[in-house]
Amino acid sequence: MLLRSVLPLWIAALIGSALLVAAGERWPQALQPDGRLVWSLVLMPSLLLGAWILLPGPSDPPGRGESSD
Repeated sequence: MLLRSVLPLWIAALIGSALLVAAGERWPQALQPDGRLVWSLVLMPSLLLGAWILLPGPSDPPGRGESSD
């Protein structure tokens, strides 16, 4: 079930990466890297994915994981 919800995001990330690689190969001149931009591009997807995994979604029933005796 978790794989089914993560798989579309993973596929979208792969497609996005492939598009960025294709665009980078066709770019006419080298870009000057900016440290803030690089760190935000590296850290933001990981932080957003971590928050998405940790926060309860709308399909999570309240009290999930609690045993009712």
